[in-house]
Amino acid sequence: MAEPLVYLNGRMVPAAQAHLAIFDAGFVLGATVTELTRTFRHRLWRLDAHLDRLFRSLCTTRIDIGLSPEQLTRISEDLVTHNARLVGPDDELGLIHFVTPGAYPTYAPRVDGASGTGPTVCIHTFPLPFELWAKRMQLGAHVVTPDTRQVPPQCWDPKIKCRSRMHYYLADQEARLVDPEALALLLDLQGNVAETNGANFLIVERGTIAAPTTVNTLPGISRAMVMELAAKLAIPFVERELHVHDVMNADEALLSSTPYCLMPVTRINGAPIGAGLPGPTFHKLLAAWSAAAGLDIGQQIQDGARRRTEPRTK
Repeated sequence: MAEPLVYLNGRMVPAAQAHLAIFDAGFVLGATVTELTRTFRHRLWRLDAHLDRLFRSLCTTRIDIGLSPEQLTRISEDLVTHNARLVGPDDELGLIHFVTPGAYPTYAPRVDGASGTGPTVCIHTFPLPFELWAKRMQLGAHVVTPDTRQVPPQCWDPKIKCRSRMHYYLADQEARLVDPEALALLLDLQGNVAETNGANFLIVERGTIAAPTTVNTLPGISRAMVMELAAKLAIPFVERELHVHDVMNADEALLSSTPYCLMPVTRINGAPIGAGLPGPTFHKLLAAWSAAAGLDIGQQIQDGARRRTEPRTK
């Protein structure tokens, strides 16, 4: 049976043979720059924007991978072309890029007085898990604000997309004590709304979409898409500080993220947001996004979830 391929340090290898050294700085320090891109109909969506952000992150972290954006684009497209043949025609792939500084010199074996061979560069794919999002897309997500706070920009610039994410892990653990299906909505040190693990957060109030500023949040590619769609739909979009009070009094709330694009949020800390149901702005934005992608995103998620969860008939 054919096996997915992984790009690892200059070679395409079968996924089962893709291994990282235990002394890689990605493990030792959590020092990993990353990007996640998705496909629509097995074609990568906005890969150029994701790679632009990846190279900006690499510049800031001073990691030189020895590849150009054009080279990384070709490698990524070749990998997806191969791996897409191994999933169903209605399935989609997530494409991961991650880069670490390579071997951590204190722990790495030393040969001729030197350790390591440069950065670790890996690209791999996975089938998008539609079943994880189907219920929330229909009923809305529940967000809980934990005690764990967003890492302040004085530690690292939030424009770097990285995997130093212990704060996300701890925040989600707290949120699940309240509701096993809840998502953690992190606040910053001043109590302003920041983001969730993997998604930007937005609210709708009196016909205007309001988003936290990017002082403490990642400027998401999907967030930028929401801004584009809002402009086309003549929906005002503003950036400002948001507080829990604003969310509880909002008409709607939304999450934007690459894998599922847009998701409604209908509760915060157990309280309903607006009518407690996915609202009209969410539906308008998702319909416009679907038109741009060339398929019904919400329906794709529901259909994909059913394929994964319903018993197969002989």
